[in-house]
Amino acid sequence: MSAVPPPYASPVREAASAAALTDDERSRILAKSAQFAPPSAVLPDGRRELVGLSREELTEILLEIGEKPFRTKQLWHWIYHQGVTDFSRMSSIAKPLQEKLAERFVVSRPQAATVQTSSDETRKFLFRFRDGQEAETVYIPDRREDRGAVCISSQVGCTLSCTFCHTGTQGLVRNLGAAEIVGQFMAARDSYGEWPSPKGETPRLLSTIVLMGMGEPLYNYENIAKAMKIIMDGEGIGLSRRRITLSTSGVIPMMDQCGDELGINLAISLHAVRDDLRDELVPLNRKYPIADLIAACRRYPAASNARRITFEYIMLRGVNDSEADARELVRLIAGIPAKVNLIPFNPWPGSRFQPSTREQLDRFANIVMDAGFASPIRMPRGRDILAACGQLRTESQRARRQPAATTGDA
Repeated sequence: MSAVPPPYASPVREAASAAALTDDERSRILAKSAQFAPPSAVLPDGRRELVGLSREELTEILLEIGEKPFRTKQLWHWIYHQGVTDFSRMSSIAKPLQEKLAERFVVSRPQAATVQTSSDETRKFLFRFRDGQEAETVYIPDRREDRGAVCISSQVGCTLSCTFCHTGTQGLVRNLGAAEIVGQFMAARDSYGEWPSPKGETPRLLSTIVLMGMGEPLYNYENIAKAMKIIMDGEGIGLSRRRITLSTSGVIPMMDQCGDELGINLAISLHAVRDDLRDELVPLNRKYPIADLIAACRRYPAASNARRITFEYIMLRGVNDSEADARELVRLIAGIPAKVNLIPFNPWPGSRFQPSTREQLDRFANIVMDAGFASPIRMPRGRDILAACGQLRTESQRARRQPAATTGDA
């Protein structure tokens, strides 16, 4: 791509009225999401997966087999606090009930088809789900502390086709279910042995969740919301909403709902400060332009000086990294409790972009910092195993619809 003119050559389009983003638009998004629904939670042998059920759903299916509601709390503890997958190890449950549960239900994890560890200790999991589809999950350790972040996928593939992102070249295969989303975190905990020991000691290596893996989380909002409510439940995994960050390219109607219902941290994949360029880099911008996106950020209920919105900005040489771009970025986010993550472009096979030079990264960062916004340059992690930002991709493909059988009934 050739260099682009400075920001003043193409002003940001005017914001639409927030009232125009109606419940009908939200309903349309949810209906479209349903077309990419995950497979059934019922196995071929008739048993049902318990991971991913809400407390209410768990209580309901226990009542169906004649068990009292207090059993919900017992199972919840064993599944989400202790990380137990075998009913026979649930010692507070009598053996006859253990056997009854094992006949009807399962507690499982996605299968780790491959696990790669980078030279910088970043670990990438390729998880395979029951229908054979796959998604990638990354654990990024914090070198300064004995903890780190789990980067979780929300979809197999992605519908957005952002031109700088490897996942966008795959296309959307399907949404992940709540069990598959929670399961990524639980399987990562298994890998690091993080569940409580018999002495009650609980390490906290996996201390943060970032919904920044494959997919656009807000195009799978219902499953994301259900999974995050399970993860935040204080009697189970018990991760604070302050330790969960959802990254979106700007699905504005669902941003509002996420803020109202979950109140988790928000990260915006901005990447450009002019609509004409962002239309190309992040095609969703054609529907929800920058002015609308910034307005939605200003009204996000969880935003505060203590919980700033993160603006993610991938630095592409000669494309979006000029000093004029930096000044326009500062103008756009003025007054928002925010920080800016500057992300050096991480190359992937076939990509046409190049990362900005270190000198240009520093110039850009200094302009943003001088305006009062933290603007750390995110050092690439896991590049050698294609685990860095924008590098995730699998070989999963959307199943083709089978042709109708050629019979007299066709």
